[in-house]
Formats: sequence, structure tokens, C-alpha cells
Amino acid sequence: MKFRKLGSTNLKVSVIGVGTWQFGGEWGVTYTQSEADAILDRAQELGINLIDTAECYGDHLSETFIGDYLSRRDRSRWVLATKFGHHFKENFERDQRWSADDVRKQLEDSLKSLRTDYIDLYQFHSGSDEQFDNDELWTMLDKAKQAGRIRHLGISIGSNSNIHQTSASTKVGSEAIQVVYNRLERQPEESVFPSCIEQNLGVLARVPLASGYLSGKYKPGAQFASNDVRHRHDQEQTRLKLEEVARIRENEVPEGMDMAKWALAWCLKHPAVTTVIPGCKTPEQVEANAAAAELLSDNHPQAWKE
Repeated sequence: MKFRKLGSTNLKVSVIGVGTWQFGGEWGVTYTQSEADAILDRAQELGINLIDTAECYGDHLSETFIGDYLSRRDRSRWVLATKFGHHFKENFERDQRWSADDVRKQLEDSLKSLRTDYIDLYQFHSGSDEQFDNDELWTMLDKAKQAGRIRHLGISIGSNSNIHQTSASTKVGSEAIQVVYNRLERQPEESVFPSCIEQNLGVLARVPLASGYLSGKYKPGAQFASNDVRHRHDQEQTRLKLEEVARIRENEVPEGMDMAKWALAWCLKHPAVTTVIPGCKTPEQVEANAAAAELLSDNHPQAWKE
């Protein structure tokens, strides 16, 4: 495993993280604690130290699996990132709650679910610019940071081109940006990434396999089960994405190379990107994700130097 420094923080993060949206049940699999343990144990064995979750992956369900796991392991070897701003409802629907009081409660609920005294990276979760421009919210979060409940703040931008929130990151005390970035969705390269480099912000690339479309498993015409979040995607857009994936495989992926491994390394070669946080349904998928680190050199501008 390779490691990078997350922006201006002192956090040493693995270039491959563990995304845990799937633990909430929206990707067609319902997990048991032992299954979640197996995924996280394999991640630890492979040198991965970053877990990314959110309050609304289930009703703190993903956080609860992680918290149970961490209560029986060494918490200090993990960099734990979660998010705030949403509230899970039935049938995988959410409402948004952004007042300082609401977020204060979300923070306490997340700390309780995660069974920890502190969160390493607490992220504003895909809110609007109006919700972002709330001094009372950031003042409350700064106080929580001063109290040691939060080590670092971040922003998970909802739009791949949201330069308003990105450019104001340092102003509100955020030290990291989370954004959708993959071979199919390159918008962050235009304005978000240059701003991140200018401010020395860490970048977490979410959905680096484009919701699995870049895994190499699916061909044009693929159908997804009704309990899989991809079933809700626009069918025409899904068809076009899978056709583009087929072209990428033919023209860009070296012969014989696993496409998912190539796609993760592709993201990580951008100088702005610190780490990728792909989801993984099984320990075997953790292994496949971790293998992407083999394709990276040590000369990335954020490479960790002891």
C-alpha cells in the first residue's frame, strides 16, 4: 500500500480507502456484522487505513457496523471520515437538516454510532450553496473541533463543478474536498482541482469506478436488480456509459489488465487526488481495489515522506 498526506492536515492516508455506502443496504446486499468485519479486516491486512461513511447510509447503519468493528480493534490505526446534513427515511429516501442544532445532534449520533470520541474528517455532505453559506453552522463545527470531537473538516461537494464551496473551503476551516471523479466524469479537472491544489486541500475521489460501470463487469444492455441503486439510474444514460466503457477498455486499458485496477490508478495519477474511496461488497473486492496501488509511482506531489 502507498500513502499520501491529506492536504494541509497531518493525516497519513492510504491511496485506496474503503467506501461504505453499501453497508446501508442500497447496493442490493444486506450485511451482517461478521460480513462487515471481514471486509474491514481484509482492508487492514492490505494496509488500507481510511474508512469513509455517512450518517445517511441507512439510519446510521453503516456507521454502526463500523463502530462495532472499531470497538474490538485498534481505533488509532484508522482514519475515519463521515458526513453530515442528511437524515435517512424509509425506502432509501432522505431529507436534509442543516441548522447548527441539527448538525450538532447528527455529530453526537455519529460519535455514538461509531463508538469513538472523535472523527478524523467530518464532511459537509452535498448541500446547496445556501446551506453552505451559514456562519452559525461553521462556528458550531469549529467549536466541536476545538473540543476535540472533530480533528478536521471537509466538504463533500454535490456537483463536480461546485467552485463556490471549493474556493471557500479554507475560509470555513475545511481542509479536504470529496468529489465524484473517474474516467467517465472528469469535470473536477476544469476548476475544482486547480482550486484544491492552490489551497493545498486533500482530495477524496468518490465513485472512482463510476458506480461499478468501470469495473469491467457490465456490458451494454446490462440490467440491475430493483434493490440495486443503479436500477434507479436513467436507462439511456446507463446505456451510453456502458458503451463508453467498452470504448475505453478497447482503446486505453492495457491488454490483460483488470479494468477496475486500471480505473482506480487512473484517478490516483492526477496530482490533485489524494485517495480514492471505492465501495466493496466482499473481501475479494477489497483485494482487487488495493491492487491498484501497484500501478503508482512514488513521485506524486502528495506522496507521504517519513
